[in-house]
Amino acid sequence: MPLIFYCGSGSPYAWRVWLALEHKQIPYELKILSFDAGDLRKPEFLKLNPRHRVPVIVDGDFALYESAAILEYLEDKYPATDPQRVLFPANIQQRASVRRLIREIDQYFSAGIERLVEQILFTPKEKWNEAEISAARQICHDELAYFERILGGDFLAGAVSAADFSLYPLLALSLRMQKRKPELAMDSAIGPKLDGWKQRLEALAYFPKTYPPHWK
Repeated sequence: MPLIFYCGSGSPYAWRVWLALEHKQIPYELKILSFDAGDLRKPEFLKLNPRHRVPVIVDGDFALYESAAILEYLEDKYPATDPQRVLFPANIQQRASVRRLIREIDQYFSAGIERLVEQILFTPKEKWNEAEISAARQICHDELAYFERILGGDFLAGAVSAADFSLYPLLALSLRMQKRKPELAMDSAIGPKLDGWKQRLEALAYFPKTYPPHWK
């Protein structure tokens, strides 16, 4: 019986899990939930995640939410024989570096993105708080400058890993919000190294399959 993956189109946290599932070639059944239809607050979903958020996976009789925990679970439950299909490197120090990067992404870059989402996607335009948007924008620009500085190879931590799958969807969401508010200028904050990294991720064979359906 394949793993069941509950996803919301456009959720950067669900997207990272989708990329991980494809990267590791784990069979799964995709269930895309509708935010607008209130699917995440229906009783049957709340039994899986009382915090009414995606992603959620159900593996047999085990349900798990929180994307960073899901990535760790997928790596442990479904070990890859191909070293190019792992999410976390075998080397303990490199593995720790990937975990650190995910923590940084979720603690710092995601904090700015979440503030922008609240204003630009969940607040009517006439009620936007420009001071809040400006502060969140600066956080995001500063974090992108940080990742530009530390990027030393094709991907964040050697080969493509869970760290790359954690950063990319948040960056993509910021660029999508820029379409609604061009002053965010997120594209101008992407340096040449990050731009090359972004293109390499988008060139992965399985990337198109994971692209948010309603963004197409």
